[in-house]
Amino acid sequence: MATIEEALEIERIERDIFRGASTKTQLPRTFGGQVAGQSLVAAVRTVDARYQVHSLHGYFLRPGNPKEPTVYLVDRIRDGRSFCTRRVTGVQNGEAIFTMSASFHVGDEGPEHQDEMPVVPAPQELPDARTSMSPERLWAMREWEHWDIRTVPQEQVGRRDGLAAQQQVWFKYRHELPNDPLFHVCTLAYMSDMTLLGSSKVIHPDEPTQNASLDHAMWFLRPFRADDWLLYDQQSPSAGLGRALTAGRIWNQQGELVAVVVQEGLIRNLRDPGESFPPGTA
Repeated sequence: MATIEEALEIERIERDIFRGASTKTQLPRTFGGQVAGQSLVAAVRTVDARYQVHSLHGYFLRPGNPKEPTVYLVDRIRDGRSFCTRRVTGVQNGEAIFTMSASFHVGDEGPEHQDEMPVVPAPQELPDARTSMSPERLWAMREWEHWDIRTVPQEQVGRRDGLAAQQQVWFKYRHELPNDPLFHVCTLAYMSDMTLLGSSKVIHPDEPTQNASLDHAMWFLRPFRADDWLLYDQQSPSAGLGRALTAGRIWNQQGELVAVVVQEGLIRNLRDPGESFPPGTA
C-alpha cells in the first residue's frame, strides 16, 4: 500500500492550484485523512517558511473517489506579521468534496501550562497489530501497513470519571521520516482521522452503523515526530441523532501534549447492509 510520502504527494499545476495523487487503496471512498493531509500540504506550499501551522478546521462534503486525483484550490485569505490564513477546497469532477481553513503562526513567547498525560501501558507492552489483529480487521492492517497502531485494552485504559466513552491508542509511522517539521504535521493530520470515530463505538460494539467523518479540527501545540510513539487519548462525550462527537489529545512519550483533535462523525443505524463502510472515509 501507499507510503505516507506517496499519500501526501501533490503536484503544483498553477500558483495556487495543486493536484493530489490517487493511491492504491482497499477503501470504497477516499480516506478522509488523506484529503485533509493533502489539503494541508497544499496550504503549506503557499506560506512562507517562517510560519508554522497551528490549527485547521475542515468539512467533509462529499464522498471522494479514491481512483481519481483531487484538485486543491488555495485562497490566500490573509498574510499578517504574526499570522496568516489559507482556505483550501478539494475538488473532484467539478464538485467540492472537502473544504478547510488553516492558520499559521510565526511563534511567540508567553505563559505555558498543560494537562498531565494519562497513565497507560507503554506501547512496547502492547502487541503489534500485525500479530494480534482479529481476522475481520485484517483489512485495516493491510490498508495502513506502514503504521504501527496499538490499542490499549479497555480494562487498561487510564479512565477519567464521568466520561461516557474512552479509547486510547499508541501509534507511530514504522519508517524514518524526513526532518521537516511541517511534514510531520501533515502526517499527523493524515493519521488523526484514523481510529478517532471508533471511540464512539466502544460502548456500542454490537450495533451495526454507517460511519463517516463529517468535520475535523486540529490544533498543533508543540513540536513532535510522527515516526516516534504518540498516544492518542480519545473520548466521545455524546452520540445521538445519527451523529457522534469525538475528541482526542495526542501526547509524545515524554508526556508533552503535542496536538488536540475534535471531530463529529456520522454514526447512524444501517438502512441496508450494503451501506456500511470503514470509519474515516470522506
